[in-house]
Amino acid sequence: MADTAHRNDDVEGVAGGVGVTALLVAAARAIETHRPDSLAQDVFAEHFVLGAPASKGWPVHPREVPDGDRNPLWGRFARYFGLRTRVLDDFLLRSVHAGNARQVVLLGAGLDSRAYRLAWPPGCVVFEIDRAEVLAFKHQVLGGLSATPKAARVPVPMDLRADWAGALPGAGFDPAAPSVWLVEGLLFYLPPAAETYLIDTVDRLSAGGSALAFEVKLDKDLLEYRDSPLYTATHQQIGIDLLDLFDRSPRPDSAGKLTDTGWSTSVRTPFDFTRLHGRGPLPERYDALAGNRWVFADKPRR
Repeated sequence: MADTAHRNDDVEGVAGGVGVTALLVAAARAIETHRPDSLAQDVFAEHFVLGAPASKGWPVHPREVPDGDRNPLWGRFARYFGLRTRVLDDFLLRSVHAGNARQVVLLGAGLDSRAYRLAWPPGCVVFEIDRAEVLAFKHQVLGGLSATPKAARVPVPMDLRADWAGALPGAGFDPAAPSVWLVEGLLFYLPPAAETYLIDTVDRLSAGGSALAFEVKLDKDLLEYRDSPLYTATHQQIGIDLLDLFDRSPRPDSAGKLTDTGWSTSVRTPFDFTRLHGRGPLPERYDALAGNRWVFADKPRR
């Protein structure tokens, strides 16, 4: 596999670095869950935040954010993650209910609890690929809540630098059957070669009738936004320098490559869905979200 080594790879579990970003998203989902105009419900999210020393003291409810939506981190950025959760929830459910795909693969699953909270059709299997430490923490928290998944859940403890594609069939994945893939909040951190490998591998393992959604950033220069309110607040309030974690190399055109190989693709901005749902972040000056895109792709049946 292409090298995905990163300067924060020595951080284990959810103790720091990229791992803490999973807790950041969990906190955002918890806050979104408690909003009166919530776009997504995740009753498990706050338990991850409260269960990890790294996120001790973080808010999990809007009332715990003194300046509310004016806070760039727990207001606007958290709203972004809430909107993203809703949009990708809808994608997954639409994909499995509209077709006959019954295997779902979450690449870099993190603290995602979709296997437990979404209304999956009978026969669905959700494969969660992430590092063993992350999956163990998730298992510990959800086990303590006696949570029961609503689909067959298959953890695949693999670093994405290892042969995760080779491990999937041994876990029960059938490359001859349609599948639904989700790559949420992951590609930002990978070198371009690793992103290309991942997209090529998903293509190779996807039968006709499969679907894929992933998130990318198209900014030519991420450092242009170093002093933006969003990045500054994240660094100051919880000690995460996102721009230090992101890989800042020029990104490949993964959506274009999928189109060239026969997939039907759609590239949308988060703001498209803010307007659709009437809630979520809107563009602003000096906007660190300006380059974010959500890509949706379908592989036709032959």
